[in-house]
Amino acid sequence: MGRKDKNADDQQMEVSGFTGMMMTIFFAVLSLAFLFPIFLVFMNAFKSKLYISDAPFRFPVAEAYVGLGNYIEGVRKTGFFMAFGRSLFITVCSVAVIVLFTSMTAWYITRVKTKLYSVLYYVFVFAMIVPFQMVMFTMSKTANDLYLNSIYGLILLYLGFGAGQAVFLFCGFVKAIPLEIEEAAMIDGCSPVQTYFHVVFPMLRPTAVTVAILNAMWIWNDYLLPSLILPQEKGTIPMVIQNLKGGYGSIDMGAMMAMLVLAIVPIIIFYLSCQKYIIKGVAAGAVKG
Repeated sequence: MGRKDKNADDQQMEVSGFTGMMMTIFFAVLSLAFLFPIFLVFMNAFKSKLYISDAPFRFPVAEAYVGLGNYIEGVRKTGFFMAFGRSLFITVCSVAVIVLFTSMTAWYITRVKTKLYSVLYYVFVFAMIVPFQMVMFTMSKTANDLYLNSIYGLILLYLGFGAGQAVFLFCGFVKAIPLEIEEAAMIDGCSPVQTYFHVVFPMLRPTAVTVAILNAMWIWNDYLLPSLILPQEKGTIPMVIQNLKGGYGSIDMGAMMAMLVLAIVPIIIFYLSCQKYIIKGVAAGAVKG
């Protein structure tokens, strides 16, 4: 019986090892499929626009190679660095207000256990599943009526659209924080505001980092909401890149590829440096409690 059990365990281990190897191969091929478009953009950023159209999958060699010419031309046509500054300002400020206000909201509606705040929590959860396209026309009309068609108004709109997911994640983590810690802080003389900033918020750091990363990638790459709110002369990076499309469908593909590279490199670096916090924060916010 012992030998039979051992043989069965060995067969199970072989099947498990084979399954793991096949899954590794599958996901490796899948990751290459996702990375290939990014590699294609990087490669074509150094080719003249004629060769990009004729041979998009060939390496930039000989007469096709233009060096940094596409980058120089793209920066000149788009005013890239001004757009970069606007995008950076909008992203940093929007992420800051999202993390601050949604964490405070989540803490309050979790600790104040009333039906009203339970309904409010489910309103935030429902906001996560409402497609932006359903509300974008009424939103843009309301934003114009309230004079929110500016960079500062856009930050306020990002707070509204990012609140659902952020409150959901923060609520899950706040439920795991022992109430006795907050009670002890209040006994020591802390006000509710001091308790939040000195006790609660430091414990929310894993989820706060995750919320910041997810919203930073979304806001930095977003095109639709800024294009509905901001004028063209105050556009973000996706908007000024879109302006490289000329009349009658003409596109300066070389400059566009170069500007896409400049647009995605900062957010890729930011993501790679912070990716270890994403799974940790999502698990802490969605599983605990």
